[in-house]
Amino acid sequence: MFAVIETGGKQYKISPGKKLKVEKLSQNEGEALVFDKVLLVGDDDNVKIGHPYVEGATVEAKVLSHGRAKKIRMMRYHSKTRRMRRKGHRQHFTEIEILKIR
Repeated sequence: MFAVIETGGKQYKISPGKKLKVEKLSQNEGEALVFDKVLLVGDDDNVKIGHPYVEGATVEAKVLSHGRAKKIRMMRYHSKTRRMRRKGHRQHFTEIEILKIR
């Protein structure tokens, strides 16, 4: 069984037991959470597609940890003044494990 959920403005294809990193969520480590924005649910022979969400479908997950991703470096060069500007950014994330798809 698999599903497509929406969280943090992004869509993820998931299945039970899968671990993934999503945009930072407010739950603490070890807490359970439920995703109700399910766009698609499917198994071997039938697929339900939502318009925009599948009615009554939910996904249960568990928060494993919070963290920050690897640093992304950005450069900006001003040609007339020969000036360079460097910036860095580390995105916060939450690692979750999918428990059930209903």
